[in-house]
Amino acid sequence: MSSHKKTKIVATLGPASSNFDIILKMCERGVDVFRLNFSHGTHQFHQTNITHIRTAEKETGRPIAILADLQGPKFRVGTFKEGHIHLKPGQEFTLDLNEDALGTELRVAFPHKDVFPHVKAGSRLLLDDGKIELRIIRATPTSLITEVIVGGTLSNHKGVNLPEDTIPGSALTKKDLSDLKFILNEDIDFIALSFVQQPSDLKTLQQHVKGKAKIIAKIEKPQAIDNLLSIIHEADGIMVARGDLGVEFPPEYVPALQKRIVEACRIAGKPVIVATQMLESMVEAPTPTRAETSDVANAVYDGADAVMLSAESAAGKYPLESIDMMARIILQVENDPTYPQFRTVVASPPNDSISDNITLASQVLVNQLSAAAIVTYTTSGLTAFRESQKRPLCFILGLTESQTVSRQLCLAWGVLPYLLNKKVKDFEELTQTAKELVQSKGLVKKGEIFISTFGVPFGHAGTTNIINVQEL
Repeated sequence: MSSHKKTKIVATLGPASSNFDIILKMCERGVDVFRLNFSHGTHQFHQTNITHIRTAEKETGRPIAILADLQGPKFRVGTFKEGHIHLKPGQEFTLDLNEDALGTELRVAFPHKDVFPHVKAGSRLLLDDGKIELRIIRATPTSLITEVIVGGTLSNHKGVNLPEDTIPGSALTKKDLSDLKFILNEDIDFIALSFVQQPSDLKTLQQHVKGKAKIIAKIEKPQAIDNLLSIIHEADGIMVARGDLGVEFPPEYVPALQKRIVEACRIAGKPVIVATQMLESMVEAPTPTRAETSDVANAVYDGADAVMLSAESAAGKYPLESIDMMARIILQVENDPTYPQFRTVVASPPNDSISDNITLASQVLVNQLSAAAIVTYTTSGLTAFRESQKRPLCFILGLTESQTVSRQLCLAWGVLPYLLNKKVKDFEELTQTAKELVQSKGLVKKGEIFISTFGVPFGHAGTTNIINVQEL
């Protein structure tokens, strides 16, 4: 299916999907990128999955990308004497630094000393994905005395969100640094950074990664929305992480924020993933709700490069069925006669570079000549990403001699990445290779036209300077 849809599928691996047979079937059913969630699982668990993915990649004969998702600075309460408590609206409840004492109905450990100096009276604390709301009455260097606004059952190690306060400090925790050391020794294509607040968070990660992987910024904090454009500029891609975004913001804000983020990424030419709870009911049920199918469809209509499965594919009862459903929704939208008008809403003018104007010219030719495909020969992947940004009516075949680049193109809308097994020597060989591939992949029929773009001299990044029109 992945060869017939333009919007990509990212699937999270977990207990329900971490064996080779399932991973191979997921590839065959349309997964383009596998997400490894480092909030869960051991390094050995993730390493086994990486081996399975790379074996499946060889069997399917097409590039498959891997995204490692760092946990980030997630704040959590400690452990309760009885495993859980029940909080009632109006009662006083304290979070403190006393890790030696088990939690009660009156208090619990909150082992994050760096938080205490930076919160203030009147600020909200949201616990357990927003199910419980506390308001700070008084903050001291060792405790937060709060009033329960929205009560409920609170159990061990539930997360705490602080939507109204900025907590300074490194974007990378000790756990993240340990995970990063493992990740950088593995065959990983993308690294996602959680709870990004400002561009400097990404620069911190870049200093560790040193170009070994592309960096995805997860947008889930109010501070990230305030710095959205500068974060998009710094990142290689963006994830609309609607789980924590819907906790940090009132839920009714999330749809508009999603559209705003996707549009900003489209204008900037950065790939964007829409994530979290897209087919959530399929964790337990073999079919989604109608609202969930509309949610996935709207993300496709908005112009997302990729849509993501989380618990559905990681821990659900129907991981393969959820992929089938997501692929079917994508295809239905992309075959909708009204889809092109949604896809081309965002117009981004070309910059002054020859490469960007060649890309724009190829789009004009596609429309004027009703071309069936665009073929890009790319060293860095940049040309293929440029073509993807313009959202042409046809598929883009991204030819590259770099295995790394072929995998990174798995996240680009409309791009079918293809790894060349030999070095292209000249113009004649490239045009012949392009002709053979578009025919063998069924992208172009006899008598149809396709457009090729590439750069001379060959093998130099950023030199796209030639456009060629051929009839098959």
